[in-house]
Amino acid sequence: MLSRAARPLLFLTAALLTAEAESQDRLRVVATIPDLADIARQVGGDRVEVESIAVGVQDPHYVDPKPSFVVKLNRADAFIQVGLDLEIGWAPTLLNQSRNSRIQRGGEGHIDASEVVEILERPTGPISRAEGDIHILGNPHYWLDPVNGKRIAAHVAGVLSKLRPEWAAEFEAGRARFAERIDAALSSWLSRLKPYEGRAVLAYHNSWPYFTRRFGIRVAGFIEPKPGIPPSPRDLVRAIELVRTGRIHAIVHTVYYDAKPSRFVAEKTGARMITLATSVGGAPDVEDYFDLFEHNVGLLVAALSETE
Repeated sequence: MLSRAARPLLFLTAALLTAEAESQDRLRVVATIPDLADIARQVGGDRVEVESIAVGVQDPHYVDPKPSFVVKLNRADAFIQVGLDLEIGWAPTLLNQSRNSRIQRGGEGHIDASEVVEILERPTGPISRAEGDIHILGNPHYWLDPVNGKRIAAHVAGVLSKLRPEWAAEFEAGRARFAERIDAALSSWLSRLKPYEGRAVLAYHNSWPYFTRRFGIRVAGFIEPKPGIPPSPRDLVRAIELVRTGRIHAIVHTVYYDAKPSRFVAEKTGARMITLATSVGGAPDVEDYFDLFEHNVGLLVAALSETE
C-alpha cells in the first residue's frame, strides 16, 4: 500500500502521462498567421492542436522571431505559411532553428498555402527597392478572398490526412463542413454588397486586391505613395484631391498602420474612414475566419450606404 506522502506524486505522474497521451492523440500545427491557424482548426477539429505565431493586430511582414516560437516549431507536426515572401524576414530563421525536418520546405508537414491559389499582381519587368516594399512573387494577401479559404482548407486537409491516414475521413469531413459554411456565407456577403458593385474606395496600403475583386469594389488609389513608404504632406494633398474628384466613397485603413494620415484625409474630404481587419483577431468581434468577412462586409456596407 502506498504511503500518504507517495500518493500525490503518483497522481501527478498519472496526470502527466494522461496529458502526454492526449497530446499524442492530436497533431500539433503551427501557422504563421491566425487565419491559416483558424482554417486548420476548423478542418482538424479535435484531432489538431493549433497555434499561430502572429496575432491579428500585428503586421505579419514584421514578426520578432522569439525563442519561444522555435520551441513550438520544434514540436510541430505541421507548419502552415502564407509564402510569397510575406514572412521572409522571420519564418526562415525560425524554421532553421527549429531543427525539425518534418516542417522544412519539402518535408511531409510543410504547407505553403500560396501553392493552391491564384496569385494577383505578380510584378513584371525590372524591380528595385526604389519601388518600395514590392512583393516580388505577387500580392500575398490572398486569404482575404473566402474562395481561397476553401482552397487552403482542402490543401490542409490533404496534408493532415497524409500525416495521419487513419483520421483522413475526419479531416475530409471538416473540410466539407468548412466549404459548405463558406458557400452559404459568401452568398449572403455578395448579396449585401451587390448594390455597391463598382464603387470606389481609397486604401491606405495595398492589402485588398483579393477582397475587392471577390466583392466587386474598386480601389482607386492608395494614401501610401509606394508600398511601405509613409505619406508626405504632398502625398496627403494628392490623396485629398483624388477623393474629391474621383467619387471615392470610403477610405479603407488597416489596423497596424498609423491612422493619422487616413484620418486626416477623411476629415478634409468628409469621406467615411473604416478600419477593416486583415486577420482573425484584428478586431474584438473577429474571432474566426467567418467573423473576418462578416466584420469587413458590415463596415463596408455601412460606409457605402451613407454615400449613396
